[in-house]
Amino acid sequence: MFKCRNQSCEAQWEQADVVIKNEGQGLLFRCPMCGARNYVERFDADDGSVVYEQIDGRPSLGPMAE
Repeated sequence: MFKCRNQSCEAQWEQADVVIKNEGQGLLFRCPMCGARNYVERFDADDGSVVYEQIDGRPSLGPMAE
């Protein structure tokens, strides 16, 4: 279950209800209700399936290119 991080929204969504994509700032889904960015991290489960977990804030993308 994912929860929108927008304090005025806080809607809850199943993974099947959202589209997870990379808009250049890491993996995220946009809340279907308010459009807020909600960041996720991708993991491979023991059975080989892909699992996403919601994270607080924006993911660290490593050092910036010079």
